[in-house]
Amino acid sequence: MTSTSSEARPFRTTDLGTLVVLAWSGEAPDGTDMPYLLAYSLGDAEGGPEATAAAVEHLLTSNGLPVGGQVVDGTRKPSLPVTLLVEAGQAVVNMPKMVAQADAPPEWLAAVAVRGYAYLVFTTRAWAEGRPGQAVEPAALAAFAGAEETLNAAAHVILPARSLRG
Repeated sequence: MTSTSSEARPFRTTDLGTLVVLAWSGEAPDGTDMPYLLAYSLGDAEGGPEATAAAVEHLLTSNGLPVGGQVVDGTRKPSLPVTLLVEAGQAVVNMPKMVAQADAPPEWLAAVAVRGYAYLVFTTRAWAEGRPGQAVEPAALAAFAGAEETLNAAAHVILPARSLRG
């Protein structure tokens, strides 16, 4: 029997497919705005959504981000290999083998300025409807981002915000 398992080949960034990051803010339990980032793949790599899910999970776990586990507090882990740069209206998430950026709306920028960090949900669940350059309806975003399947298949990270200005 011949194995064609993706485990047999080394990780390739192309296996992630098209990665998308969306920035938005919403009310947190303390009554103030929380800046959120949602990262996901469109599931468009060779092998489809299953292959991209495996590649995203490999990327996350190899960088110390457990999928479906507890929140990783990057404000208490300065050695975390995941960073957030906020500059010129952009949120840029950087980790080994991946850089992704999102346009950040003014309310998100204000919330991150107050808190000094953003809450990243990086899910292995593909979302083909959330294409870059196309408007995402708030109800569709809420349905995907708030779905149990999305949250349970994600790494949850509090990322300190840095800027080029220091």
